[in-house]
Amino acid sequence: MIRPRVRLVQGLALMSTGVLAGAFGYGAANLVPTFNSVPLDMRLSFHTQLMQMNGITMQGAMATSALSALALAVLTRGTTRRLAGAAGLLAIASFLITRFGNVPINGRIKQWAATSAPADHAEILARWEAFNYARTGAAFVAFALLIVLSLRRGHTAQDPDDD
Repeated sequence: MIRPRVRLVQGLALMSTGVLAGAFGYGAANLVPTFNSVPLDMRLSFHTQLMQMNGITMQGAMATSALSALALAVLTRGTTRRLAGAAGLLAIASFLITRFGNVPINGRIKQWAATSAPADHAEILARWEAFNYARTGAAFVAFALLIVLSLRRGHTAQDPDDD
């Protein structure tokens, strides 16, 4: 029998990781190409404002994804534990990529919006995009792992006593 707590945690992990993957996916599929098709000063201004708005919501999504997937790993065992743990680690990876890859570049972009971009700005923006695709990939794989868990044995993670 599947415990209600396991079902609740699995639902939270699936929902939050789906939101995270969806937000990053939207950015990769729509925002980045838009950034690249507008004049640089417009991109820098918009990018700066977007990052201000995204700060709290994306950190919340990353934290909820990681914590709920790791909680699911703690509440289960066997393959379910391994898949949930991997999803949690991938959510943490998306946070670390963001924190140590994208965020420092966002700070530079904010400075450029107030002054001017340096000569090597295209390389730096390309590096930001590479980090963006990496964190998006990590979030998508985490979401896929949690979908796999949902499709196993009656659409819910196993109870710890079942594996």
